[in-house]
Amino acid sequence: MLRFRDRSQAGRLLARRLQRYAGRDDVVVLALPRGGVPVAYEIARALKAPMDVFVVRKLGVPGEEELAMGAIASGGVRVLSHELIAELGLTDEDVERVTARELAELNQRERVFRGDRPFPNLEGRVVILVDDGIATGATMRAAIRAVRAHRPARVSVAVPVGAPQALEALQDEADELICLLTPDLLMGIGAWYEDFAQLKDAEVIAYLQRAYTNSNAAGQSVPMHG
Repeated sequence: MLRFRDRSQAGRLLARRLQRYAGRDDVVVLALPRGGVPVAYEIARALKAPMDVFVVRKLGVPGEEELAMGAIASGGVRVLSHELIAELGLTDEDVERVTARELAELNQRERVFRGDRPFPNLEGRVVILVDDGIATGATMRAAIRAVRAHRPARVSVAVPVGAPQALEALQDEADELICLLTPDLLMGIGAWYEDFAQLKDAEVIAYLQRAYTNSNAAGQSVPMHG
């Protein structure tokens, strides 16, 4: 199975599968930062659609932070893996402590990435949620549910690579799920990219500024709340 050169190439390949949304004024592309931003930038540019970030934070198990017991997203939505929490014997206090910490980080991330710009109005719109890959699906599930709270017309998920089990679990959450590679053994998202360098905040902000400039120049800016 082929690998992607980098996230930008993956975004251009995904954009080809999303061409039916090109040039429409009811489409908005939301990237899960940081890794989803370069992918989403290429999609938004190809579709001539506005782009923004949608911040989601994984809720890591205390002492095993890489193991997700859930996630939170913009809009105050929390998704928990109740089976895992019960299996590990975690208390409500454990969960709330991690949630409070990650919520503070989520709010700070939003301020860094979005600055003074209000969150876009998603009501009645086609929302394309983008990340650089899906491993467990907990983060994307939180993102989908949080977007639903904004009453969009449709939620489409577009990712370059994903674990088949996680994608299957998301089928009932999203209206559309587009994934280019579905390896039986994922081995981590980074294994499917030749260049999987971590993005710095400044790079994310630069992508967003270019995306705003592109959409404004094309007259595709999305209505804002507030």
